[in-house]
Amino acid sequence: MYEFEKNIQNANYCLIKLINCYIYKMILVTGGTGLVGAHLLLHLIENGEKVRAIYRKKHQIQKTKSLFQRYNKSGLFDAIEWVHADILDVPSLEHAFVDITRVYHCAAIISFDPRDENLLRKTNIEGTANIVNFCLAKKVEKLCYVSSVAALGDLAAHETVVTEETEWNPEKNHNDYAISKYGAEMEIWRGQQEGLNVIIVNPGVIIGPGFEDQGSGQLIQKIANGLLFYTSGSTGFVSVDDVVRIMYELMQSTITNERFILIAENIVFKDLFYTIGDTLKVKRPSIEAKPFIMEITWRLNWIYSLFTQKTNNLSRHSVRSFVSTTEYSNDKITNKLNTSFIDVHQYIKEKFAVN
Repeated sequence: MYEFEKNIQNANYCLIKLINCYIYKMILVTGGTGLVGAHLLLHLIENGEKVRAIYRKKHQIQKTKSLFQRYNKSGLFDAIEWVHADILDVPSLEHAFVDITRVYHCAAIISFDPRDENLLRKTNIEGTANIVNFCLAKKVEKLCYVSSVAALGDLAAHETVVTEETEWNPEKNHNDYAISKYGAEMEIWRGQQEGLNVIIVNPGVIIGPGFEDQGSGQLIQKIANGLLFYTSGSTGFVSVDDVVRIMYELMQSTITNERFILIAENIVFKDLFYTIGDTLKVKRPSIEAKPFIMEITWRLNWIYSLFTQKTNNLSRHSVRSFVSTTEYSNDKITNKLNTSFIDVHQYIKEKFAVN
């Protein structure tokens, strides 16, 4: 019965793909081998869209294929048209943009290592500029850019909650990743001024399965391996399922030239760590890392990485983000789409449960 259902599913999507070839032009997804891009590809194909995705290294496609397998959707993976290209390689993008009408720009470098400053700025800002330029040249109907809450503004003395209208203060000390995402947003708004319809989403920390070597996946892996410490800081969190669903709804809508914070809730790191530990059936992190301990830690880690040349993702800025309390508002997107978010704690229990 399973094989029969699988064959029917494959046949249905082959038919959809064939019909789309004659009726619709393509959607282009950059960053299709990352957490958001891979989940977005699955969501698009499930909705009958014709999709092309960029890859830089062929072996990275396996991550996306594994995600489809995880959800028992292997039959849909072949509906993706993969193109070898790089957002920093303009000639390669020429082929990627053939017959493209909509673009989801998910590709980015995420790093808090100060040594990656040039890489961050080149990839996230220059790469985004290239995507914007091609969208303009090829008359793409709409572009959705995945930014970050890191690119949002800085609270003034009288403000307590970060919104889409909070102003960026260039006098404040920002980490290189935040600066690169802010710079990328400036490229998106440049495209908008030149006639391109755009949407920017600013997700908080994105939780999702399948990418243990990236972002929140690394944190979950550390807890699985016996992380001892927690902090009492807080930030905004959101499931990857909500991120890709809302991106798709925004792109299908008539909404243009706006940005939206995507967070389900503001969560204290301690509470999140406890939920992850309980779900993975490992010991909860039990020692609070006070701010002064974290200040010492990032300095020791910097010295260690200096001598070993290993990646330093425990920088001054990343450490301080763990002990600071920042509250983000999701009122704009909630009201605009009349939508609700998945409870992050429940999502972790469902997606990462150990049998």
